[in-house]
Amino acid sequence: MSDVLANDLITPDAGADPLLSLGDVSILKAAPVTRLSLRARPAVLDDTGSAFGAALPTKPLACEVAPKRAALWMGPDEWTLMAPEEDLGTLFEAIESKLQDQPHALVDISERSEAIIVSGEKATWLLNTGIFIDFSLDAFPVGTVTRTIFHKSPVMVWRTGADTFVVEAWVSFMDYVSGLLVQSAGELDAA
Repeated sequence: MSDVLANDLITPDAGADPLLSLGDVSILKAAPVTRLSLRARPAVLDDTGSAFGAALPTKPLACEVAPKRAALWMGPDEWTLMAPEEDLGTLFEAIESKLQDQPHALVDISERSEAIIVSGEKATWLLNTGIFIDFSLDAFPVGTVTRTIFHKSPVMVWRTGADTFVVEAWVSFMDYVSGLLVQSAGELDAA
């Protein structure tokens, strides 16, 4: 696994201003991507990975990445598949075609969630203002992904680098999540 994951897929939104830009931490809005939710049995993982262009992880809290692809383990029979926004139609059709005779559920959730990129030497401190997880590299190494709660909002946190995290929330919660992160960062700026 590379030191920085998905750097060709999860990128800052070029049309958006930084939400936060301090010397030791920044928050950038991520560019939109295709997100597919897959519910399936282990027997179809190889076929799905072949159609998707990246293997699906079988280990809890793990991810698998390939150029312009990321597969995130969400649960024993659930994965989030990410790809460039323009790949939605062809990707959906390729997976459905490969799995047509297999029990599964494939749903486009691209419009449901948004992501921000939290990075810098104080990124873990900032995330810990609302998430009670040990984000040390030993406990939460690069490539780890989990669902959790940020204050009162459900989020997904994916460590893509030593000091870089992707935080996803439903669109209706993202202003709350990013707003609280920016507000908490005020303590760093005042220190």
